[in-house]
Amino acid sequence: MATSLHQQLKQQYVPDEARHEQTLAGYRIDAIDGRGRLIEVQCASLSAIRDKIRVLVADHQVIVVKPLVARRQVVTLNPADLTPLRSRYSPLRQTLAHVFQELVHFSVFPHPRLRLDVVLTEQQELRLPPTERSSWKRKYSVHDRLLVSVQRKISLKTAADLWQALEPDLPESFTTAELAAACGMPRWLAQKAAWCFRRMGQLEVCGKRGNSIEYRLSAGPKRRRRAG
Repeated sequence: MATSLHQQLKQQYVPDEARHEQTLAGYRIDAIDGRGRLIEVQCASLSAIRDKIRVLVADHQVIVVKPLVARRQVVTLNPADLTPLRSRYSPLRQTLAHVFQELVHFSVFPHPRLRLDVVLTEQQELRLPPTERSSWKRKYSVHDRLLVSVQRKISLKTAADLWQALEPDLPESFTTAELAAACGMPRWLAQKAAWCFRRMGQLEVCGKRGNSIEYRLSAGPKRRRRAG
């Protein structure tokens, strides 16, 4: 479902609507900016556009925009006239680290002609209560999602960009437990992050500590050492 959120983000990147919804190489492109860059706003899983992006970056500069939900207001609507019945703020919040849930399936990143913009957003989600026919399947249906504000945009071209954006304060070798603590993410997410960074060549395995694998930065990338 194309949401207002999708349209609002597309408008921010390319205000000229004549440049929206273009066809190129047999694919529908969200927008093409004034510099000829292809803009793809992906509110759903990045895995759904992985093969499409792999084809497009062969000949074009591409920007993939991935919104994450830093804050969400949930508004339940009256199905009769779509007026608000009640609202609340969801306790669930996403941070930059949640992009690793996407990157484990988005192996096209990094690529020299690809930029990934992770956009931390405040959103309003409009929900409809279930009907008698749908109540056994789900608790609600999403009527629309709207962009309230952009809290932060992180533009990533390389694995090193992503590593630096996390700002991890780590020793020379570390486990995923230490990575989780340094970046303020749960360990299961740190394990995905470590897997992604290994695939991208940013981290390498350097040993074991008990049952935990130890990692270190690969020989190529550089980082600031910890003070002290």
